[in-house]
Order: sequence, then structure tokens, then C-alpha cells
Amino acid sequence: MAQEFLLNHLNLAPPLVAAGASEDLATAGQTLYVSPSPGDNSMAVFLGPVCCPCIDPSKESSLLPASDQVPVYLCSADEVPVAERRLFITDTLVIFTAFRNLMETAASHEDGWLEQEEASTTMRKLAIDYVNFIKECWVHTSQVENPETPLQCSSDSYRALYTCFSLFVILYMPEYGLEDAPVGDEVMEWLNVHFVEPSTEEGDHLSRLERPWEDESFWAYIARTTIRGLTKATVFFLNVLSEHPSKDLQDVAQELIPVVESQPLLKNFDSESAFKRATNLWRDRVKLLRIDMNHVPESDRYDDFDNWWDRLSDILGVLEGRGDVLRRLCGELGADWKEVCAAWGLFVQPHLRRQDLADVALEVQDGLPPDSTSEEDMIHSALILGRVEEALQHCANLDVWLAAHLADLFLSLKMIDSDVNDESGLSKRDSYILSYAEYLHSDPTLWRITVDYMYSCGKIGTARADEVLLRVPLRLVESAQADGGKTQAGNVVGVVKDVNQTCYDYKRESVRRTVCKIAARTLVQENLYGLAVSYCISAEDWTGMGRVVDKMLEEYLQSGMERFVKSASTVSLSLQELAARSNAMGIFVQRLSFVVRYADFHRLRTKGELFEAADELVVLLRDEIAPRAWWAVLLCDATELLQYEQAFLFSQAGVSHLLQKSEEIRMRSAQGAEADYLDVLARSSKGGKAEALNRLRAVRLALARYIARCSILDNF
Repeated sequence: MAQEFLLNHLNLAPPLVAAGASEDLATAGQTLYVSPSPGDNSMAVFLGPVCCPCIDPSKESSLLPASDQVPVYLCSADEVPVAERRLFITDTLVIFTAFRNLMETAASHEDGWLEQEEASTTMRKLAIDYVNFIKECWVHTSQVENPETPLQCSSDSYRALYTCFSLFVILYMPEYGLEDAPVGDEVMEWLNVHFVEPSTEEGDHLSRLERPWEDESFWAYIARTTIRGLTKATVFFLNVLSEHPSKDLQDVAQELIPVVESQPLLKNFDSESAFKRATNLWRDRVKLLRIDMNHVPESDRYDDFDNWWDRLSDILGVLEGRGDVLRRLCGELGADWKEVCAAWGLFVQPHLRRQDLADVALEVQDGLPPDSTSEEDMIHSALILGRVEEALQHCANLDVWLAAHLADLFLSLKMIDSDVNDESGLSKRDSYILSYAEYLHSDPTLWRITVDYMYSCGKIGTARADEVLLRVPLRLVESAQADGGKTQAGNVVGVVKDVNQTCYDYKRESVRRTVCKIAARTLVQENLYGLAVSYCISAEDWTGMGRVVDKMLEEYLQSGMERFVKSASTVSLSLQELAARSNAMGIFVQRLSFVVRYADFHRLRTKGELFEAADELVVLLRDEIAPRAWWAVLLCDATELLQYEQAFLFSQAGVSHLLQKSEEIRMRSAQGAEADYLDVLARSSKGGKAEALNRLRAVRLALARYIARCSILDNF
């Protein structure tokens, strides 16, 4: 399946397989391999042998290059969003989030809460917010679009989104209380906003003519403005006919003007019943005008250019609500099915309701089918016909953003099933949302938005979002390695802070802890021990904190005391935090305490605070804060203090503890436990184990001399 998908949908340059030569792959024992990236939705594509016992592995493939190096193609099924698309994505997320919050609120209320006025009004407002923002993007891209450097999403793309989403709002999210109101006015207004006919240029051209009725487009223009309900334009050119040489035409035109001007529109009435009465009275006026027109003699129905009577008769036929005349006239004018449907609700059935619009559209499309090559037109058709799933499929072909957000709205309206598909494990709504999220995943920097959409999609979406979050800190390390540089601590901390906040928002504690573990490992590699320990504590990763301590002690052995003291100072605050935690594992707290206090010992000694340094050293050994492997190192550190002649730095009890530890090391080492007691000291000594033993002898000698001095001077 992967091979078929790639061969049909991805163009690789230069091609791995020539056109029409895909069957040669099987003959040569080769196939296409695809390796998806865990960081985004890109993939690596390459040729390789088929793992099949029926294929002779010794058979050479003519499709592979002569060298051992097989080309690997890195490709993506989606184009990474660029500046103007990213703005569209980030800003519409705000509306999506507000809508999801509304749905969560609805879940805590009784069934039917969304149908109540407050919730219904809020839903409609959010849907209109989508429409308004799409319009802004369309206007913006129309102004900046350059044919030489085309935008990733052209203004025409946003225009198509604008027409589809605004039609959705008209049909499926009417104002509260107007769900059953006639819809003809709104559909015609939508048509006039998005599909302007006749053009302004045509009207300007005719208005400049002294005798415009002599122009071949004159009657077509008046017919189109009448059908579109453009009263002012129609009346203007009917008034122009007062200069026409035919007195009969002048009279009919003057009678037609008040009829056109007085056509009732629902928006001008307080109630539908008042609108209905006005429509009936208006229809009577149209009938009277038809009677007057029929009195015009046959011989007077022509001028020098056309049969004006037939032209006006067609216009009057539209006003009379004759569907056959409307369809014929629209066909002659080059109008499509949408225009016929809109005019049908304006003239033929002024009381046409939303639920009845589909029947009209079906009838109209028998003669004027939608354009199957235009996804936009197919979406309009499916929306009007009420074929929701078909509409979503065409939306996905047009723009995955549109399919995702309309599916979200359709689910709230209970117009698509919320049931989970047994095969995919996803509902229809979640399937479209996750498809959009996968598109966003083509740009790893959009991870915040990606997971916002994923987390709204049940268990599968949550699992995918978890995987995205887990890879965010890892991506920083990979990027730094690719650039040949070091990971910037500020970048890691800032990103992990954002990831942690996202985990808190969506209650993903296990993910948060894992992310903190990853961050700690990243930071410890850069010797940023304070931050690493902090993240280990946050993740309650005690074994990880143990590894950080080991790394710090290793730094002491490799780089010396000064660097160790500097590093240990960064973890002192974390030690205070650990002391306040009841769930911290004692062994790891003790090890971190040793690092901090051992560094304090060296700091005190360096500053000349020798009494305090000596006391700290004794405490580390007496209370067994220091690991057994480090006892010998600490005893060697005591040598300098024992040899200090200006004062006696150790008390009798302190010297006794030093002597006790020295004897334990000597005895245990003699009993075969040298590795447990001497390995660390041996690593810190240039001469290895032999040098370590010599240093321990020097410690014992220094202890003996110290005790002797104290005895002679009666210091004890």
C-alpha cells in the first residue's frame, strides 16, 4: 500500500522508478521502503530488497545504483505552512478553543442545552467569527498577492473558504427563533456578495450610452439585475426607457418601476404573516401589469433593434414567479444552478424554508448540474442538498482546515454521528480533526496548536498528542546536534515550561514527568546540573537524579575541585526543596546532600575558614553522608588540615572518627573489598591504586602526628 501511495502521489526528483516501470521492481526483487519521522509527518523513501523466500537474493537489481550507496528521499505529504498560512492557523485556533469550551460546558448541562437561546446564539457568533476572519485573510491576500511570488494559499483559496463557510452559517446556523423562517432573501444576499453579476463595468458602460437600449447587452443586464433583486439598478435603467421612441414601452416601464420597488422582503417585516399578506397583494399588482402588457398590439411590440415586449415579458414572468421562465432566462444569461435556487426563493416560492431548499436544488440541478471540476461548487451543492458527509469529503479535498472545523460544528448540531468507527477507532468528526492536526504536524514548531486539536479527539487523539509532546524537548537536542552546536539552556527551559503547562491544562501528568526526565538528561549532558536536578525532582525521577549526582562527582574526578564546587552550588536550592518532600527517596536525597556539603567543605577550605571546613568533613564521615567509596578521598582531604600547625582544627571526637574510618578502609581492603573503598581514590590519583595506598598511609601518619601533638600539648 505504501509503495502504491508513493508511486501515485509523490513526485521524487530524480525519480526512483521511471514512469510505467513499477512492475520492474517486483521482477528485480526490489520494493519501496518508507520510514516515517517521529518528529513530524515527513518520511524517508528508498529502494531495498524484498524480504521474500521466493526471490533469489543473489539476483542483481538493475534499478539500484552501481555503488553501494542507495539514495534516500526525504519528502512530506503536506506542505509546511508559511507566514500567512501560520497566521490563519493560529488566529482561528482561538475560535476553535472557545467553541470547545462551549461544548465542554454543554456536557455538564442537560440534553437540549445547546438548543436554548444563549448557547445557540453563542454558537452562531463563533461560526460568524470564523467567517469574518476568513474574509480578512481573503482581503489581505488579495492586496499582497504577486504573480511572480505566489502565496502558499492564494486569495482565491481564501475566497472559496469564505463562500463555503458563510453558506454553512446561513443554512445551518440561523438566528435563534428564525430556523423556520423563509430563506430566499439570505441566499440571494449570499449570492450577490460572493458571486457578483452583472458586473459593475457592464452597468457603467450602459449608463454612458445616450440610447442604451440599442446595446445588445441592455435587456440581459436588466433581466439579471431583476433576478438578483438589485432594485436600484433595475429601476435606473427602466427610467432610462422614458426616452425610448415607443410610447407603449415608456408606459409599461413606468408601471413596472413601482412594482419592482415595492417587492416585499422578509427583513422589512416584523412577522412572517405580515410578509405573506404583502406578498399576495404585490402578486396582484404584477397580474394587473401583465393584463396591461397583453393589451399592447402585436405590431407595437418591436423597435428597430429587438422585440422589447418579449424582453419585458420575461422579466415580468420572473416577478410573477413562473419557474419555467426563470430557469429558461437563467440558462440564456449563463447563470448557474445557485442563481436559479436563490431566485426561486425570492420569486417562485417567497416562503421557501431551509428544509425545503434541497428539493428545489434537486429539481434545478436536473437541467443545470453543479460543476464537478470545482470542489467549491460541489461543497455548495452538498450543503444546500443537506448531504453533510458528502460536503465534508469535498471540504477535505479543498482545504483540510475547512473539513475539520465544519465537522466540529456539524457534530455540535448533531448532523453527523458521534459513533466511533470499529475499524479506525475514530468518529467522523475526530477523523477530520486529526487529519488537520497531522497537516499541522508537518511544522514541528506548531506543536502547541497541533496538540490542542489532537487532545479534542478522544483516546486516539490523546495518544498522538502525548507522542508529539514527548518529542518536543528531544527535537531541541537533535537541532543542536545537526547545527554542530550546544543546546541552549534557555531554549530547553522555555520549551519545557510550555510543554509542562500544556500537560497541566490537559491533565497529562505522566507525559509531563517523562518530558521533565528528557529535559533533565538533555541538561546534564551540557553540565547544567542545577536545572537537571530541578527537573528530576519535578518528575520524581529519583534514579535520574542519582545519575546527575554521579555525573557531578565524575566531574570532580575529571576536572578538579573548582569546577565541581561551581556546579554543586547550582543544586543547593534543589536540596532545600527535597527536604520538604515527603515522597523523596532518602538514599538519593542523601547522595545529593553529600555533593552539596562536600562542595561546601572545599569552599570553606579555600576561603580559609578551616575550623568550619574540618567540622564539615567530620560530619560527612560521622553521619555517613559520604558514600563508602568516597571515604578514602575525604580522609586524604583531611591530611592538609591535620598538618596545619597554627591551630588544632579537629576535636578529639573528630580525630577519633577519622581514625575509625581509616582503620575500616584498611581492614576491608585487606579482606578483599578494595574496589568498594579504593577505586574512587585510585581514579583521582595519578599513580592508580598504588598511589592511593601511599596516600592513605600518609593520612594515617598525619593522624598519628596530630594525636601526638595534641597529647604533648595537652589539647585533648
